[in-house]
Amino acid sequence: MTERIGIYPGTFDPITLGHADIIRRGSKLVDKLIIGVTTNPSKNPMFSTEERFAMVEREIANLGLENVEVEGFNALLVKFAQKMGASVLIRGLRAVADFEYEYQMAGMNQQLDDDIETVFLMADVSLQPIASRLVKEIALFGGDISPFVSKDVCEDVIARVEEKGRLGDY
Repeated sequence: MTERIGIYPGTFDPITLGHADIIRRGSKLVDKLIIGVTTNPSKNPMFSTEERFAMVEREIANLGLENVEVEGFNALLVKFAQKMGASVLIRGLRAVADFEYEYQMAGMNQQLDDDIETVFLMADVSLQPIASRLVKEIALFGGDISPFVSKDVCEDVIARVEEKGRLGDY
């Protein structure tokens, strides 16, 4: 039987508890789950690609998931999936706005390669409001991000904010 490989792509800037939930649950659906850490300069990343890669690797190790690995990529998602031998793309959904975007992307990906299926996982209700963008914004204004990220990621974000300077200091 062929090994079923899935990909969960994202910028993970930073990786949140919501991401970890999707990784944990997605890893049960495939034999091997590849976390694809990608670049997206339009998102104004707080961390470099290498830092995000290391952060995701550390979080995966902390989750103790044997069938999950991390790969970096800077290509069309379908091309990356083909290169990795993946037949499943895993995407997390938090709200209706996520669905509209992800639905369109799934349709485009299907047009590019109809052998790769997209699977949507609804975020855990308690984690639905969490978004990396909001975590960074809260941190930049000196708010508490500990409910949204692991202890290690919280320390990483706080260190970066202290290095770059907080906003809202009046």
